[in-house]
Amino acid sequence: MERTSLTWLEIDSALLKKNVAAIKRLAGKRRIAAALKANAYGHGLAEMISLLRHQDIEYLALHSLEEASAARRFGWDKKILIVGYIARNNLEAVLDLNLEPTVYNLETITGLGRLGEKHKEKVEIHLKVETGTNRQGVDSSQLPKIAAALKKYPCLHLKGISTHFANIEDTTDHSYAASQLDKFNMAARKLKGLGFRPTLRHTACSAALLLFEKTRFELVRPGIALYGLWPSKETYLSYRLKGGRNQILSPVLSWYTRVIQIKDIPADSFIGYGCSYRTTSKTRLAVLPVGYYDGYDRSLSNLAYVLIKGKRAPVRGRICMNLMMVDITDIKGVKLEDTVTLMGRSVTDKITADQLAVWAETVNYEILSRINEKIPRIIV
Repeated sequence: MERTSLTWLEIDSALLKKNVAAIKRLAGKRRIAAALKANAYGHGLAEMISLLRHQDIEYLALHSLEEASAARRFGWDKKILIVGYIARNNLEAVLDLNLEPTVYNLETITGLGRLGEKHKEKVEIHLKVETGTNRQGVDSSQLPKIAAALKKYPCLHLKGISTHFANIEDTTDHSYAASQLDKFNMAARKLKGLGFRPTLRHTACSAALLLFEKTRFELVRPGIALYGLWPSKETYLSYRLKGGRNQILSPVLSWYTRVIQIKDIPADSFIGYGCSYRTTSKTRLAVLPVGYYDGYDRSLSNLAYVLIKGKRAPVRGRICMNLMMVDITDIKGVKLEDTVTLMGRSVTDKITADQLAVWAETVNYEILSRINEKIPRIIV
């Protein structure tokens, strides 16, 4: 297929099906909320919905009202769990779009209760409890007040209770995660004593889903694993040490661009802004139409490689806003508009999001989610 764009992403539908199958094996009969927040972790919300809407997945987990509205436009007609905050003046959209918001403020609960009474509609909500991440969430000591607010509005249905782990990915010592799970279970018991028994308990992000059956409850929320990446090397190590089988996940995204100029420069020449790289011999460069605006991080300057004809071409000079330069001196036969692999496989070599994250001193989540939304995503 002829590519009209100078830069594009490819989403492998067969590999996505493989990842979904692996997640379903782990989840068993539990419901699945596929985390498609942040433009589906950079993979494209519209494209992922087109691939997942016919799968046996009941929920999308999205961050914002804007994402939920887009998901409805893109044809998702099943359930949507909002894990982020919805401003009080926008709560009407919860009814309009048939959303299940995550709540952790009395003001939000009151606002939703009033709307439910006004429209005579049931509003299904999920309560997030604080267990030690100290981000969103209600402390256990606040649960009696929450229960009183819920009882005031019979239209409110506490469908779910959730939490999120602080230290389940970055370590092989999962004692802190275990303590959070204990706090979550205590909060659920406390709610039961207050007259509430949510039918959907959910704590299992990708790492928890992969590692600990006791975190899975009635609903699981896979994110990075859905796209074929491990949350961290520690998660992978923990999984393998527990006897997990290899190669259950496959990255579905590849990122390509084209050579837009080839030039020969002499020895002792500087390349790019700040003169951060100086040649030691005659050098052949390829200029590529990708930069930090596109999501190719500036911190990869003089560190990363791309693949051309299956060979590694090192990045030379600083990554620019819309351009970058790579050294093709030792790669024979490179021509104008040849395809360049920024992420993915070429011949026998590959560049992974994990490798880019190591070079950029960040995590694979950031590498993926920062890819510019305007770059075309093509399902293959």
